[in-house]
Amino acid sequence: MTTPATRSRENTRARLLDAAAQVFAEVGLDGASVEAVCERAGFTRGAFYSNFESKDELFLTLAASVGEVRVSAVRARVEEMAADGALADGCDPIELVQDIMDSGGDDRLGVMLMSEIRIRALRDEVFGAAYLAQEREMVASIAQIISDIVAAGHFRLREPAEAAARMLMIVWEGMTVRGAMDGQDASQLRRTGGEELGRLVSMLIE
Repeated sequence: MTTPATRSRENTRARLLDAAAQVFAEVGLDGASVEAVCERAGFTRGAFYSNFESKDELFLTLAASVGEVRVSAVRARVEEMAADGALADGCDPIELVQDIMDSGGDDRLGVMLMSEIRIRALRDEVFGAAYLAQEREMVASIAQIISDIVAAGHFRLREPAEAAARMLMIVWEGMTVRGAMDGQDASQLRRTGGEELGRLVSMLIE
């Protein structure tokens, strides 16, 4: 049973993460100070440090949240398609992937956040290690979705699910970054990324 204290803590963390996303959108990762995030959320520094050890942890948590929203939406769409028989043998992989990725929550802000976090990870070994650990969890989640699709659609992979997941994630990130540079909106980002993923999937399945 969730206690009032737990609910209060969860609410505080959620408000801090929401404030961090807003401040980041305005000034970027370096400019998003703890003070600015606290002021936007309406909390003191004490409230911040009772929930996060540092700004680095805050933004890693925010990045994980962005990823979890995306994966959850994709998983829900895959389950829906499997129930409807849309993953049957013979379906077009490009259309299949596009349909799945249209359910994602990717947008320009998310692309910018992840890009700046990767730059931070390149500059700081400790932060980089934490980021890579988080990324491995994301790859594992995607690999599970791939395994579910393979089982439901009677496909056969040319590569292990985890290797396929890593390749798909790399291609998706590369295409959405380039799309954001080109000024694409959220819908266009999903369309561009989905088309490229569909082509890759067609090479990964037998």
